[in-house]
Amino acid sequence: MDILSILDIIGTFVFAISGALAAAEKRLDFFGTAFIGFITAVGGGTIRDVVLGSYPLGWVQNIIYLDAIGLGILCAMLFRKYIISLKRTFAVFDTIGIGVFTVLGLQKALLLGVHPTIAVLMGMVSAVFGGVIRDTLVNEVPLIFHKEIYAMACLSGGILFMILQYFGVAEPYTTISGVSLVIVIRVIAIRYGLQMQVWRYEEEK
Repeated sequence: MDILSILDIIGTFVFAISGALAAAEKRLDFFGTAFIGFITAVGGGTIRDVVLGSYPLGWVQNIIYLDAIGLGILCAMLFRKYIISLKRTFAVFDTIGIGVFTVLGLQKALLLGVHPTIAVLMGMVSAVFGGVIRDTLVNEVPLIFHKEIYAMACLSGGILFMILQYFGVAEPYTTISGVSLVIVIRVIAIRYGLQMQVWRYEEEK
């Protein structure tokens, strides 16, 4: 198993925790918490595979993803207060997760023969749409619709990947560069409070 596959499993684990924590904040029962954790972890990849017509779905083919999700949900339930106290550390793993999911989703789309532009979008979908579903189900405005630099970081990493690939850079370097750019943009945005411009309609007088 290569490093990207290991990070993919870790990202799945972390996303399951984030979903379960969001459910816990809304005081959902065990089933609700487990479901939100599950859908957060696999939602993005599932939407990508359905759109691309790739079956069976990724998490169906390898039981290790369900193991990672189950462990993440269990950890969120048992160690909720401790995990919340490690908010910054958790945010770092979440950031690594979206970087990895972006590139893995993009690569899978390319293997299925779609246009590079669509592949970049599918990478972004893989990374952020599990969180969109999570926030929607717990009645919150999804994070990517806030001022947070989140989806744009994923798109930037995907675009860099495609540019490097176009110029013939070896795949390990394109992968590392794409993932790294997503992480760097997110870390800088969090560290310095950088945000997207909010669109506001002028009120009628």
